[in-house]
Amino acid sequence: MIYSLNGTIIHKAPNTVVIECGGVGYKCLTTMNTQRTLSNIGEKTMLYTHMLVRDDAIELCGFATTDELNCFKMLMSISGVGARLAIALLSELQPEQIALAVSTGDSKTLTKANGVGNKLAQRIILELKDKIQKLTTADITNTTSVNVNPSETGNVQQALNALAVLGYSPDEALPYMSGIDSSLPVEKIISETLKAIGKR
Repeated sequence: MIYSLNGTIIHKAPNTVVIECGGVGYKCLTTMNTQRTLSNIGEKTMLYTHMLVRDDAIELCGFATTDELNCFKMLMSISGVGARLAIALLSELQPEQIALAVSTGDSKTLTKANGVGNKLAQRIILELKDKIQKLTTADITNTTSVNVNPSETGNVQQALNALAVLGYSPDEALPYMSGIDSSLPVEKIISETLKAIGKR
């Protein structure tokens, strides 16, 4: 399994980049959000990767962040969602936007991606919600890792459920929420938590 690539960009095209490592060019399928973060041709870059093995081909998918990689893997675990659809979703939406849409049941947001209709969006939400262990209000208010006012518990709970979509358990996410204002909008709490995790 190839976990990451660190090398020189030798080719870029929509949803595709080729990175040369040790004299070998590795072609990666990428999201448009990852494409926006990439350097120019001839410059160095690093991508986290996921290998797709099929009967007729082996392909690499490359992502700028582990959050995007984790979200891709979660999407790929859903019946009817292949690599192309997962990449389309992550090209249109950031991982935290997908996570929030799933945790709040917002299927309309997911339909912004090409090839994702209402039925598929609802299936994505249903199947991912089944994979997430919901926290109760008591679970959050009893923790000492983050200061939460009872009236604001809902925001933190939604943020934790959304972060679970990205592969972060409550035990992993809560310490990074320390110091984040729990009265902020859910998407902002998610974003700030991911920034804190990224600095570890």
